[in-house]
Amino acid sequence: MSGILTFDTTHHALFAEEIARENNIGAEIIPAPSDSRAKCDLALEFMLTEKDRLLELLDLADLSYSVYR
Repeated sequence: MSGILTFDTTHHALFAEEIARENNIGAEIIPAPSDSRAKCDLALEFMLTEKDRLLELLDLADLSYSVYR
């Protein structure tokens, strides 16, 4: 099962993907769901088993995101 994070900027979405890959967390940039109210058109899909670790890394990087699901 996967989760989706949305972002305010394209830069944050791409940086989040880079952080995930550098830490061996499977993640992929996807189009943001139309009902997500994301401020940019990109989202990050990831495995839910990695959620806590990914969010901790993004918080340490002071990255702004919203958990879509």
